[in-house]
Amino acid sequence: MTAAAEEIARTFDLKNLPDNFYSDPFPTYCALREHAPAKHLPDGAVFLTRYRDVLSVYQDAATFSSDKKAEFGPKYGIGSRLFRHHTTSLVFNDAPYHARVRRTILGAMVPKALAPLEPKLVRLVGRLLDQVDGRGNMDAIADFAGAIPVEVIGDLLAVPDSDRAPLRGWSLAILGALEPALSAEALARGEQALASFHAYLGQLVAERKRKPGDPEHDVLTRLILSEGEPLSEAELIENCVFLLNAGHETTTNLIGNAIELFARFPDQRARLIADPDLLRTAIEEVLRYESSNQLGNRVATRDAMVGGAALSAGTFVTLCIGGANRDPEAFLEPDHFDISRNPNRHLAFGAGVHQCAGMNVARLEARIALGQFLARFPRYELAAKPERGRRARFRGFTSMPLALR
Repeated sequence: MTAAAEEIARTFDLKNLPDNFYSDPFPTYCALREHAPAKHLPDGAVFLTRYRDVLSVYQDAATFSSDKKAEFGPKYGIGSRLFRHHTTSLVFNDAPYHARVRRTILGAMVPKALAPLEPKLVRLVGRLLDQVDGRGNMDAIADFAGAIPVEVIGDLLAVPDSDRAPLRGWSLAILGALEPALSAEALARGEQALASFHAYLGQLVAERKRKPGDPEHDVLTRLILSEGEPLSEAELIENCVFLLNAGHETTTNLIGNAIELFARFPDQRARLIADPDLLRTAIEEVLRYESSNQLGNRVATRDAMVGGAALSAGTFVTLCIGGANRDPEAFLEPDHFDISRNPNRHLAFGAGVHQCAGMNVARLEARIALGQFLARFPRYELAAKPERGRRARFRGFTSMPLALR
């Protein structure tokens, strides 16, 4: 086994992954942690899989920048919509721009500000479950997990209900272009999705400027009225695209991954149904065990040492969240799914100044969605093998047929 693991670590290339990696990347992450925890990739980047190394990079924003212009220029073309979007949204920027935008958004993402969303979310989840209750079957992604985040982020930005239908498709296309290996077809889909998204949001921003909403709950109005230096039109639009995309894909994956895990581990499902107070820790364990976002990225601003490896200034660093969250140095029995795990200091939402601004929204959605789902269908089963998205960065399913009990 050691020889096989050594070979996996030696030949690992993030831009040339074998088919079995997409279904189960964790043996690869384990091999890398053991034999090449700071793996130098063929393109010159470094891939980190140990918890302590990933955390140290997250916590040192001065040495490890989130600015991706140097990487995205060659990948997308400097004149492309994808380049403009990913280099303008807050996630791929540093202070002071990142801090200013994050501060504006965060005020609408704290639990107190989210409280008015909860009753509507409860009704939405109940309505989705009502629609499948008499059928005896459902697709957990199309009928449920994928339908919830679009509505929630749509509410946060006050997007009219009638305008929300294209948002999921646009989001999948744009985020698909973040994959390490990018095909010409995926690039074209991302560009087209952004063209449509930009056209729509340009009209929405103009309307909101004419008629502002309640800044306490309307994130778009908050961005428009942000204190200090105002955001440009492009910055407004790109950060709205980011919010819709980030809030959609990762939360869809969180809910879908949870449903699959509770089917895979029926003993843990039975524990949760018997003791619903475990729901919050169960959600944290889903986030650790099958992290919705598997990879993060930084670039070294100066020479540094990480995990025993010397990094020169300008080195691209990939943070393997999925590997760090299964590190035995950080988690007891990391490959055991335990819904009562405590402590559980996972990195599913990152850490440091870039910790996910929407993590409270994701937790709220998961808590209500999974609580109601398990109460309604406690004996559900997988009706067929779920289909995973062929993605390295985002881990989730594209389809999950269920038999409802």
